[in-house]
Amino acid sequence: MIKKTRAEITKCIIHKVANKFNSGQNAFSEDLVRFDQESYDLIKDFLLKPFTTLTQSYRFTNGVDARLNRLNSLATDIFENEDSFIDSSILAVKHLFEQSNSAQIKTGDVLVVKIEGIEYQDQLVDAIGIFKIESKVDFLQTYLEEKNFDVVIQKGISTKKLDKGMLLLNTSDVEGRVVLSVDNNNYDAQYWIKNFLEVEFANDRNLHTQEYLGLCKGFADDILAGELANKKERANFLAGTVDYFKENEDISLSDFKIAMFEDEDMKERFEEYLSNYEKLNDTKILNNFEVSGSVLKKEKGKLKTQIKLDTNIQINLDIDSPEAASEYLERGYDSDRKMKFYKVYFNEEK
Repeated sequence: MIKKTRAEITKCIIHKVANKFNSGQNAFSEDLVRFDQESYDLIKDFLLKPFTTLTQSYRFTNGVDARLNRLNSLATDIFENEDSFIDSSILAVKHLFEQSNSAQIKTGDVLVVKIEGIEYQDQLVDAIGIFKIESKVDFLQTYLEEKNFDVVIQKGISTKKLDKGMLLLNTSDVEGRVVLSVDNNNYDAQYWIKNFLEVEFANDRNLHTQEYLGLCKGFADDILAGELANKKERANFLAGTVDYFKENEDISLSDFKIAMFEDEDMKERFEEYLSNYEKLNDTKILNNFEVSGSVLKKEKGKLKTQIKLDTNIQINLDIDSPEAASEYLERGYDSDRKMKFYKVYFNEEK
């Protein structure tokens, strides 16, 4: 989604956010962090790396004047007047604090940063970042006391995973200002995305591709492997779906159904499932849309085509070879053993 090669953190401040539900108190810094080179390089990579692999972006909620969005307003103040950075960062933390309306909302350190030179869609843009560190890890610190080394347990921030973070880019498209978000501690879906950021996914090919793949995975799990209890058909369908998406830059719902289902009854079941899926997920699956290759690549890794049997045997099917299961894997029933079976054809073992 972004490239961080030429990005520079020009301002950074750290505050602590409490939990309003538990009557906690925030704590605010009065001045900016001053990094040495080693800590700067480490924290820059820690904060920005998660955003380099994102496939989707957000926009401020439709139907609401984006200028009234609290974070958008604060970011605009910083972009237009850098002297407002510290005051605006404090207001951002207070806004985050106001969203902690349940006991499960975690306290933590909040880093507010100004970043210059982020590459987004072949352009260099500035950004405001807000990052919440909710989890700290124990580590052993050695130290010298008199003439002997000793060890003490301390708590610190692990740079392996960012808990929560957002980048508000100083660029817009027809839907508004571009917002990126990461949430690896998604214990409350409303808290970060809906209440704090007040954003929703951009209405683009990335969203449409992900939604359609989600629909197909749900159909495979709930109908093919669930109601019909046929995991081979589930694997065939998922592999066929990925293959169809790879071969077609534009997806047509009607063409997809023709390609995937020879049986009219299965087409009807898919259409019925689609209708229920839209209602349950409060979404609309488009009849035609452009495929996002980056989303397909990322989501493909989440589609498992493994067949697990109750005899402690597993069959792994290659999702990139949808024809293999149809040609070389047979499913049947042995009346003598009164058991189902799979027959696998091959030339040589690898």
